[in-house]
Amino acid sequence: MYLKEGCSLLLKVRKPSIPFVLNTAPILNPTCNNEANLNPHLVKECDVLRRLRHESDITLALEYFKSIANSKSFKHTPLTYQVMIEKLGRGAEMDGVQYLLQQMKLDGISCSEDLFISVINSYRQSGAAEQALKTFYRVQDFGCSPTVKIYNHIFDALLNEDRFHMINPIYSNMKKDGLEPNVYTYNILLKALCKNNRVDGAHKLLVEMSNKGCSPDAVSYTTIISCMCNLGKVKEARDITNRFPPIVPVYNALINGVCRESNIEEAFELLNEMMNKGIGPNVITYTTIINALSDAGNIHSSLPFLALMFKKGCGPNIHTFTSLIKGFFLIGKSYEALDMWERMMEEGIYPNVVSYNSLIRGLCSVGNVRKAVSVFNQMERSGFSPNVTTYSTLIDGFAKAGNLVGATETWNDMITHGCHPNVVAYTCMVDVLCRNLMFDQAHCLIQNMVMENCPPNTITFNTFVKSLCGSGRVDWAIKLLDLMEENGCLPNITTYNEILDGLVKENNFTLAFGVVKEIEERGLKLNLVTYNTMIHGFCCAGMLEEALKVVGKMLVGGLKPDAFTFNIIINAYCKNGKVEFAIKLLDAMSAAGWCPDIVSYTSLICGLCEFDSLEEANVYLHRMLKEGTVPNVAIWNVLVRFLFSKVGFSEALIFLDNILDG
Repeated sequence: MYLKEGCSLLLKVRKPSIPFVLNTAPILNPTCNNEANLNPHLVKECDVLRRLRHESDITLALEYFKSIANSKSFKHTPLTYQVMIEKLGRGAEMDGVQYLLQQMKLDGISCSEDLFISVINSYRQSGAAEQALKTFYRVQDFGCSPTVKIYNHIFDALLNEDRFHMINPIYSNMKKDGLEPNVYTYNILLKALCKNNRVDGAHKLLVEMSNKGCSPDAVSYTTIISCMCNLGKVKEARDITNRFPPIVPVYNALINGVCRESNIEEAFELLNEMMNKGIGPNVITYTTIINALSDAGNIHSSLPFLALMFKKGCGPNIHTFTSLIKGFFLIGKSYEALDMWERMMEEGIYPNVVSYNSLIRGLCSVGNVRKAVSVFNQMERSGFSPNVTTYSTLIDGFAKAGNLVGATETWNDMITHGCHPNVVAYTCMVDVLCRNLMFDQAHCLIQNMVMENCPPNTITFNTFVKSLCGSGRVDWAIKLLDLMEENGCLPNITTYNEILDGLVKENNFTLAFGVVKEIEERGLKLNLVTYNTMIHGFCCAGMLEEALKVVGKMLVGGLKPDAFTFNIIINAYCKNGKVEFAIKLLDAMSAAGWCPDIVSYTSLICGLCEFDSLEEANVYLHRMLKEGTVPNVAIWNVLVRFLFSKVGFSEALIFLDNILDG
C-alpha cells in the first residue's frame, strides 16, 4: 500500500471517564487546602461558582468540587451542582453527570428544569439519545416534573439521531400527561415527519396546530416547504405559500427547490416576486442563485448578482465566494478563480476548511497540482487541519497527473496525522495504483478496506475493473464480480459496460453475449454505451450485419442512436466499400436532426476518395465547409494523396486552390 514504515491507521480512542468515589478522603491540591482551612466557615457560593467556572481543567474542577464538600466548609447548592454537571456534560463525562444527579438526590436537592434540559442536551451532543430517554423516564426521581420544554429537548435529541419511531409514542404520553404542545414542539415534530419524507403527516400536523389554537410560525412553514422542494414537489409547495404571508426563508426554500431542478428562469421569477412584494432577499437568496448558475457553468451570469448584492448592501459570505470560485474552475478559468479568492480576502472574509477544499479541488481539476499543494500548505499554516476530503482531493489530483509519489506521500501524511481514510480516499488511491498498473497493490488495498471496516463501494470496484479491462486483464475483471457480491456491492451497468468493452476489444463475442445476457437477467437496462460498445466491436471485426442487428434491437428497446452510433456505422460502410449506404445514412442522420460532425465527414470523404468518387467527395467537402466544419489533417492527407496519384501535380493544385477559394 506504499505506507511509510511504522505507519498504521490511527483510530481515535475515547478518553477514559473521570473516576468517582463516594465518601473518600479528598484529594486536595495546595490551593484547595489553603482555601478550605483558612476560611472553614466563610466559603461563599459565589466563590465556589467562580472557581468552578474559571477552572479549565475538568479533573481539577471536579477535585475541588469534591474536596470543598468533604471539608465541611461548604454545602453544595442547586447552582453549584448545576455548574459542575454542565461542565461535565460539555466534556462528555456522562458517568460523572449521572453520579452527581444521584448525589443531588441523596442530598435532597431537587433538579431544576434548566439543569435537566442541560443533561439531555449533553447526551444529545454525545450522540446518546437513548440514554437521554432513559434519564428522562427517571425525571421524577430527581425531584423534577416533566414539562413541555423538557419534552421538546427529548424530541430534539431523538430527532438528531433519526430515531423517528421513538418520537410518536412519547408525544402520545405527553398529551396523556395533560401537557399541551407549543409551537416549538410542533416544529420539531414537523421536522421529524419531513426528514422521514412524510409530507402528508406534516400537513395533518399543521391542521392540528391550527385546531389547537397554536398558529404555525415561519419555522413551521419553512420546514414543510423545504421538505416538499427536496422531494421535487415545488409546484405544490408554491400553492401552499399562497395560504400565508410570504417570508424570506420560505422564498429561499422555493428558490433552492427550483435551482435544484435547474430551473433558473423560475428562480429569477421568484426573486422578482420577492422584490415586488417588498421582501428583501438576503445573502442566502443571492448565494443560492449564484451557486446554481455556477454549477451550470454560467458563471458570467452570476456576477451581476454579486454586484446586486453589494448595491443592496447585502454582503456576500464565504459560501457566496466559494460558489463563484467553484464556477470559474468549472469552465477552466483558474486565474479568475484565484482573483476571486483574493477579492474574498480583501473583503475581510477568511476561508474555512470547505473553501480551502473547493480551491484545492478546483486547482486539481485544471491540472495545477503544484498550486494545490501550495494552498494545502497555506491551509495548515493558517491553523486549519486538513480533513479526509482535503486528502482525497489531493490524492485524486496526483492520480490524474500520473504522480504516484505525490499521491503516496499524501496518503502517508493523512495516516500519520490520524485522519482515517474513507471510501472516497481509498477509491482515489486504488485509482492511482491502477493508473500505474500496480494491480496487485490495488487489490490488497481493497482487501484492507474490508479489514478496516470501510467496505468498498461500486465506484471503487468500477475503478479497478476499468483499469483491468483497459490493460487486457478482462479475465481478472470478471473474477471481481464475485468479490463485489461477497462485499454486498452489486455490479451496475457501468461495471458490465467496462467488461463488455474489454471483451469486444479482444473479439471475444461469445463471452460478450454472455455478459449482455447476464445484464438482462439481473434486470439492468442496457444503455446507449452498452449498445455502442457492441456495435463498435462488430464493426471493427468486419461483422456489419451483426452490428446492424444490434442497432435494430436498440431501436426496438426505445433508445435513439447518437452521433457516435451513426459515425460507427458510416465508417464501417465506407471501409466495406458500401459508400452509397453511408451517404444514405448521413442524409437520414441530417433529416432526423443530427448534425454530421468532423468524424462523419472524415469517414465519408475518405471512403469516396478510396473508391475514386472525387466529385462526390468534393460535394461533401463543400457541404462541410458551408456548415462551418473545418477539415482535419486526415481529410487533407487523403485528398492530396488521391489527387497527386490520379490527376497529376498541376491539376491537383488547381483543385485544392478552388476548394480553398470556395
